[in-house]
Parts: sequence; C-alpha cells; structure tokens
Amino acid sequence: MTARHKKITIYQVADEAGVAISTVSRVLNNSPNVSEPTKMKVQEAIKRLNFRPQVNARNLASRKPQMLAVAVPSFTTPFYNEILKGVKDQIQEMDLDIIIYNTGSRDPESAVADFFDRGTTDALIVISIELRESVHRQIQASGVPTVLVGTSHPDYNYYELNDREGGFMAGEHLIRQGFTRPGMILPVLETRVSMDRKNGFIAALKANDVEIDEKLFVRGESTKHAGFTEEAGYEAILHFREIGEFPDAIFCINDTQAIGALHAIRELGMKVPDDVALMGYDNIKLTRYLDLTTLDQQMHRVGQLATQRLSQLISDPDSTLEQVVMQPSLIERGSTRRVTKDP
Repeated sequence: MTARHKKITIYQVADEAGVAISTVSRVLNNSPNVSEPTKMKVQEAIKRLNFRPQVNARNLASRKPQMLAVAVPSFTTPFYNEILKGVKDQIQEMDLDIIIYNTGSRDPESAVADFFDRGTTDALIVISIELRESVHRQIQASGVPTVLVGTSHPDYNYYELNDREGGFMAGEHLIRQGFTRPGMILPVLETRVSMDRKNGFIAALKANDVEIDEKLFVRGESTKHAGFTEEAGYEAILHFREIGEFPDAIFCINDTQAIGALHAIRELGMKVPDDVALMGYDNIKLTRYLDLTTLDQQMHRVGQLATQRLSQLISDPDSTLEQVVMQPSLIERGSTRRVTKDP
C-alpha cells in the first residue's frame, strides 16, 4: 500500500527502521537519548516512506496527552448528540483537544481500523461500535487509554447500555396498560442494539402469554443511519396500512423512528393513543413535548462518566477496570395511556 492511498503511520516507520515506536518518537522530538546510527536509520525510513508526523506522534515520548478522539457511527442523530454533549461538557476540565471521527453505520468497525492506520491519538472513546479482534489488537498495541460506550469488551473500561432489559420493560409496560396486540418498528439493518431490544420485547410478551404476531414487526425502507430515522418510522406505518392490520400498540426502536411514525399516524387520520399507542426509546428532549412514552438511558450522563474515566486512565493507566451496565428507566407519558372506548 503506497502513501498516496493511505497515510504512513509511526508504526510503519518503526517497522521500516527496525526500532520501537518510542524510538521513532524520540527522533521526531530531537531527543539526545538516541544513538547517531539509530537516529540515521529512523531518518532514512522517514524519508523513504515520505512520512509526515502528526503532532500527537511527536508527543509519544513525553506521553503528555493532547488529543481525544471520539469514534461514533453518526454525530447528527439525537442519541449520539446527547452522549457527545456529555463528553464536551466534561472535557472542559481536561487539557485535551477533541476530534470526532464519524465512522458511519454500515461498517464502523472497519472505519475504526482505518482511523488507526492513519495515525494514533492520545485517548479514545468508542461509542456503539463492537471491537473486532484486529481493532482490539491495534488499540492494545498503541497503548492509547480507551473507554467504550454502548458496547463491552472484557479488556476495556466500558459503560454498556442494557438494551435487552429496555426492550423487556417496553413490552411489560404495554401489557400492563392492557394492550393485547403489540407490534414493533425495527431498523432496516439489524444491529446488536436492535436485536437486544427486540429480543427483550418478545421475552416480555412470552412471559405474559401474549400472542406474538410476526406481521406486526415491520421495517421502513430508508437505510440512512441504518434505519433509525424519522423516514423509517414513517414508512413502517404505511406498511401497516398496506397489509391492512394495525397493532393496538407500537414499540419503536428509538425516539426518532417514533417521531416519524407519529406523523404518519396523524396523516392517516388516526390518533395516539386513541387508535394506537406509541412509544420510543432514548428519551430525547423532543419526546417530552410530544407526550411520548420512552425509555431513558441517561446519554448525557454516560458521556460525562466515560470522559471522567478516561481522565483517570490517563493519570493511572494501571487502575482497575471499571465495567458498568447502565439500566434504562421507563418514562411514562400520554402516548401509551389506555383509552377505554365506548361499546
């Protein structure tokens, strides 16, 4: 792979020169603690590879962190925005700059690997991205303090979100409200988050002997943000109309879908909750003004906690792992209020 296709990293320079990464960093920093022959080997490797060092590469020898990278599938959706706000609010207390790396929703794991190929960072927060073994090895080799959010791995500090429990709570809530034919709007692309929420929801129905009708588990067509969008929620409601069957209550995979679903329901001349109950997931700010029942994940707080933990890791890299599973809480509003209809 040539430099015009992919940026050369400090790791490749170290391999080319046959030295450690820290040695390359010392050469870049003009450290006197490098022998002249070794310095020449590194400089020759830099010239052959046409390596252009980044600021953080120059700081590896001093180990003074300067740049925090946040890898996230999207920074335009309300869910990720809330986590990023938490990171931003907390990072003001740390002497770090921040870069947000948008991996996209299609293959975020590969995007994280590409990010490391382009150069290292001083600290890393990974949001809602599973770590493949190859990416895990890259992070471990770099020694970069890393905290995971919305996913877990036995070797990392993480703040996992209990999506299965949230799905179960959604199902139980609708059943307690007296709904007997609940359905669900799913994203176009199956993700671990969507599967956990779906499986939790189905588990609640089974635990309460409620019939599961697969026709009432539908998807929109929009692939934007993997189908966690207003468009997907809107399209899914039209699918119910096409099949000629509506559930009496709908659990949407997130609040953004629920907002699109609510718009479609109203366009069809139906009312929430009179004709169909509706609930979402995430408790984004807009839901309180739409009177939408949802599940709260404390996204802003999670962003703060992850950043606080990263600060502790920078100060004490060998500290005990902190692995936390955050429990959702039900926010009950009018959109799932059972309406007694006249006989």
